[in-house]
Amino acid sequence: MSSLRSTIKILIASTFILSSSNIYAISFVLPDNAKDSLVMEFSQGINKKTIASKNEDLLDIARRFDLGQNEIIRLNPDVDRWLPKAGAQIQLQSERLLPDAPRSGLVLNLPEFRLYYFPEPGSKEPSSVITHPISIGRQDWDTPLGQTSIIAKKENPTWTPPESIKKEHAAKGDPLPDVVPAGPNNPLGLYAMRLGIPGYLIHSTNKPYGVGMRVSHGCIRMYPEDIDTLFPLITVGTPVSIVNQAVKVAWAGDSLYIEVHPPLENHQTDNLLDIALDLIEQANNGVLPILDGSALNDALTERKGLPIKIFEQASIQTTETSN
Repeated sequence: MSSLRSTIKILIASTFILSSSNIYAISFVLPDNAKDSLVMEFSQGINKKTIASKNEDLLDIARRFDLGQNEIIRLNPDVDRWLPKAGAQIQLQSERLLPDAPRSGLVLNLPEFRLYYFPEPGSKEPSSVITHPISIGRQDWDTPLGQTSIIAKKENPTWTPPESIKKEHAAKGDPLPDVVPAGPNNPLGLYAMRLGIPGYLIHSTNKPYGVGMRVSHGCIRMYPEDIDTLFPLITVGTPVSIVNQAVKVAWAGDSLYIEVHPPLENHQTDNLLDIALDLIEQANNGVLPILDGSALNDALTERKGLPIKIFEQASIQTTETSN
């Protein structure tokens, strides 16, 4: 086992040296097999690419397809963020690996800048997941990890900024009042859901083009149109899992996939390959299989957040014989 791991690491290292308004609700039907975690949009009208229109920047396209800013930029590294050429093909994302977390309530994967909601299915409905991009706390205002729940909900919330934020704004010459009234200038937007972790909310925003980035004081921000549809679905008591999974590994049938995102700045690591190999072993019952090293390297190098197939099990076939 150790020799196989060493060989894979050498091959990958060698390749590194050589290469050094949203109108779509993003919903996925959950796989029938509980161990499978690759989900795809069940709306067949959405393709993996779109065409940039005149006077439309990448952030407009991201919002239209319910993607975050960092996400669409990573998917389109050669496209100008502010002035994409009219007619340019823009890569989108229509497949995801689910985070390794309970498929219940809300799951927030911080390196992915994404929220997953697992609604309770009706008696004749398939299990599904709804996912939206989010903003999280910037490096000096980390969003906390852990298990919590929604303890309160509020429409048209007022905002009482804490002293730390008031001091920060005052130092910039932008003093805040003791209470910011509800309305278009309120940073919380029209909806807020309070977490059991004191001081933290999931809320709307009056700065939607920061969604998908580390820009908040630790709270979770959503596009106004996303929380507008999510808010009525969430009840007080809904469980919330906040995780840090820059690397995800999971099955889809007989195929093993990996999805890699850039680690958060304060969680930078030089051993993403080790993390990936550990997760691959865990997913494959403690056995490290013979992997597609080129595909694994692409995932670890590009870190685009796209699911990439790295291994496929041989199908077991039976043949009938006649006497």
